[in-house]
Amino acid sequence: MLSWYRMRAKELFRLEVAERLHSAAIHLLRHAAKQDVVAGVGPARLSALSVLVFGGPMALSQLAAAERVKAPTMSRIVAGLKRSGLVKTETNAKDARKIQVTVTNKGKRLLQQARVRRIGLLAGTLSELGRAELDTLLRAAELMESAVRRASAGTK
Repeated sequence: MLSWYRMRAKELFRLEVAERLHSAAIHLLRHAAKQDVVAGVGPARLSALSVLVFGGPMALSQLAAAERVKAPTMSRIVAGLKRSGLVKTETNAKDARKIQVTVTNKGKRLLQQARVRRIGLLAGTLSELGRAELDTLLRAAELMESAVRRASAGTK
């Protein structure tokens, strides 16, 4: 009976940690997103641009799936990015319904500048922490990255 309680306590603790990480991640991203206004591109467009910069060229349907939106919504987002010169599109020669989206150099620069501003803001946020606290956060980030990699590998 005692082992059941220990298992339950461990499970409850894991849920508490997950809840705190979830909340902290949301607050952290919202705080960092304050810098995105400077980019002059809305959050949906900036997010799609990020997927393309780090994921490479992809079909419009793939981009929509990655961003968890419907194809018509992604079409509007890509149209705005294209008007701004941040992406280019190509139609598949064999199937005109398939559109390939590629980020331009201008798009890469804009995203990199936005990323630098976000990281700068976060670094400033951490400026009051000591070395031991920063080491703890670094280790926590490494653990999260590792856990996500393992979970992702298990779902493929």
